[in-house]
Amino acid sequence: MINETDMKHLGRCVELATKALETGNPPFGSVLVDETGAVRYEGHNLTADGDDTRHPEFAIARWAAANMTPDERAASTVYTSGEHCPMCAAAHGWVGLGRIVYASSSKQLSAWLDELHLTPPPVATLPINQVVPGLPTEGPFPALAEVIRELHRRYQNSQKRKNQPAE
Repeated sequence: MINETDMKHLGRCVELATKALETGNPPFGSVLVDETGAVRYEGHNLTADGDDTRHPEFAIARWAAANMTPDERAASTVYTSGEHCPMCAAAHGWVGLGRIVYASSSKQLSAWLDELHLTPPPVATLPINQVVPGLPTEGPFPALAEVIRELHRRYQNSQKRKNQPAE
């Protein structure tokens, strides 16, 4: 069940996704919160440099593996602006992180990319539980998903402008 604290952390994910967009990256942001409610790690997409594996959820998994015990990881929650891609879901599962709460779903992202007449990503947009069965997940949340949709629209428009030839 989602509560006020969950919504606060999802709001921070939206802020981080906005920061990603402002730095030329796709709009994704994520926060790792331990069982005491302390934020242990946060980040946003850093793929603009050409390394498409630099997702915040993947970075969280790597950070957690290096800095938290297995029990701490299992008791944690990852909040994210968009449902994990299969790469990030697998990393999450392999390091044993706990619950995932996401503002927008992979299904929504696929629909938005289709609406914008964009090619889908090179990796299938699957629900987290198809990659990591049984993992507790919650999302999407319509009010936040609409904000994320707008960030994706802005990002795609910025990419179109960037890729237009100079006159």
